[in-house]
Amino acid sequence: MPLYEYACRECDRQFELIRAMNDADKIIECAYCKSKDTHRVLSVFFAQSGGKSLAGSGSGCGSCAGGNCGSCNH
Repeated sequence: MPLYEYACRECDRQFELIRAMNDADKIIECAYCKSKDTHRVLSVFFAQSGGKSLAGSGSGCGSCAGGNCGSCNH
């Protein structure tokens, strides 16, 4: 089950909860003040690749996705 982040409008704190995807937007009680005035927030993460492409396959550049193009000579 996925981990979701929520924020409380009463105490302004954020908390996380593991829930089924079909329950993600259902009303949830604040883990701190027990208020039901909460909402799901966008989860943010950081990923770094060291300059290497993480998406797609092949030996081309990102704009041609491994096909033949003049911009990367692949």
